[in-house]
Amino acid sequence: MSQLSVFHEDHPDNLEFHTETHDQIAATLAQVGVRFEQWQAAYEISQATSHEDILAAYEQDITRLKVQDGYQTVDVISLPKGHPDAPVMRQKFLFEHTHSEDEVRFFVQGQGLFCLHIGERVYQVLCQQGDLISVPANTPHWFDMGSDPAFTAIRLFNNEQGWVAQGTDNPIAERFPLLG
Repeated sequence: MSQLSVFHEDHPDNLEFHTETHDQIAATLAQVGVRFEQWQAAYEISQATSHEDILAAYEQDITRLKVQDGYQTVDVISLPKGHPDAPVMRQKFLFEHTHSEDEVRFFVQGQGLFCLHIGERVYQVLCQQGDLISVPANTPHWFDMGSDPAFTAIRLFNNEQGWVAQGTDNPIAERFPLLG
């Protein structure tokens, strides 16, 4: 189940707000400029579904975002459970960073925890299958895929280079809870 937990940046042990209701998650995140949606596939997706067929299953929503926000590149990434490089890959995202473009992820399968540092608050968004999150450009954040991740996600980019992070040198990510 999707979740949103909000903390003050100086008090990671003091939960200020929590909800598992999609409408409340979307409304709360919209107040700080973050898009949160749920999408439905045009047909059933399985582990065997090709990346091309995954994109086709969500073509209507993908096209809508490309038209609205000018995204140029769309791809699908998958990480199977038990992947030997998962611990190294997890560490790649566990530091506070920004991007010069929006970070847009749609979870076809699995889950991931986006931690957004906006103002004096940290918004932890547990995204599950069917959730789309769009983190605005230049928003400090980090991401946790969990200790034994398994997910498939659609990514949308404004540029051809794809994912490029600029670290903030703020150690805040070390103080907040992660996925198990």
